Amino acid sequence: MFDIAAQEKEVNRLEKESARPDLWQDQARAQSIMRRLAERKRAVERWRGLEKRVAETAELMSLAEEEEDAQLEVGIQSEIDKIASELDGLELELAFRGEYDERNAILSIHAGAGGTESQDWAEMLMRMYLRWAERRGYKAEVFDVSPGEEAGIKSAIVEVDGGYAFGYLKSERGVHRLVRLSPFDADHARHTSFALVEVLPEAEA
Repeated sequence: MFDIAAQEKEVNRLEKESARPDLWQDQARAQSIMRRLAERKRAVERWRGLEKRVAETAELMSLAEEEEDAQLEVGIQSEIDKIASELDGLELELAFRGEYDERNAILSIHAGAGGTESQDWAEMLMRMYLRWAERRGYKAEVFDVSPGEEAGIKSAIVEVDGGYAFGYLKSERGVHRLVRLSPFDADHARHTSFALVEVLPEAEA
């Protein structure tokens, strides 16, 4: 649950920190404070704005019921839907409270032991992340691809540029396993393939 009072208190604390004359003696710390301040202020302002719209919509709803105004009720329902959508988006952003969650993400994909099978699996993962980024409207660029010996890739680095990219992708860190009937085996035997995915937040400029 969003504790508006606690968030406003944190905004006040960060504003005092940002006003210190020695703030920029430590560039990294100063940038972190200013980024967190902007993030908290934005969340508080959006929440207060939603509270105001909810109150105004409730008043209009009472008026529409008293006057039995069907057209006004349609407009109110449209506003309720918009508020609900914005609230869902705000709650999702608030779920990303990690220090680097709002940054771009850098994925490093490495095929595990298993030769062509694992290299093909690594490429499948890379394509999956690229499609995911495209669907979200993010920009994704592939760097340093090392092709596989017969198919797939040995490794690749993917930079994903978009709001909260690291927050979304950080849970992908770890070893990914695929069990399937191999398309590279003449006997179509079952193979288990592994690939390692590492996810880092993009460093601040």
